[in-house]
Amino acid sequence: MSKPKIGIIIGSTRDTRFGEKPAKWMLDLASRREEIETELIDLRDYDLPFFNEAASNAWQESQDPRVLKWQRKIGEMDGFIFVTAEYNRSIPGALKNALDQAYVEWNYKPAAILGYGAVGGARAVEHLRSITVELYMVPVRSTVHISGTEFFTVWHGGGDQPITAIEGTIGQGAQELLDQLIWWAELTKAGRAKKLKTQN
Repeated sequence: MSKPKIGIIIGSTRDTRFGEKPAKWMLDLASRREEIETELIDLRDYDLPFFNEAASNAWQESQDPRVLKWQRKIGEMDGFIFVTAEYNRSIPGALKNALDQAYVEWNYKPAAILGYGAVGGARAVEHLRSITVELYMVPVRSTVHISGTEFFTVWHGGGDQPITAIEGTIGQGAQELLDQLIWWAELTKAGRAKKLKTQN
């Protein structure tokens, strides 16, 4: 069986977003793990409309070519790391819309989360966990939170230092996140293959 493919999704599309910085750091860490293949997935590259399909693709095939392109990319992946800000105690609207634009492509795949901002994006992270459960995903336990002094050290409106400057605080959590994500990605990839074989 091929290595699991992990997509690292930048959850904000704002011109002044911070998320690209920790996402690239996480991509670098994940790329060092021989058990997986990794890819950065930027919502800016997909020009997704607001959800306007007749129904979720759990019930009816989507029609918009932009949505179909997004679904194909998500379908290629075996697991995800979501990098999310916290906007008014939840996730960015662009990320929620992207999650809603697919359904079956998320199913039975693990989800890990890196949150940043007020209290490390903790409330957005917990909201995102509940969304992934509804999408039949497997949220892993360990999460990376960038908050407080660490956030202002690396944020472009603060110290603007590289993420490596705070690895002493968040590095171990990131490795635990990857350990759990890889374990679940291998397990669910095999499970999906078995289910598909049974259906055929």
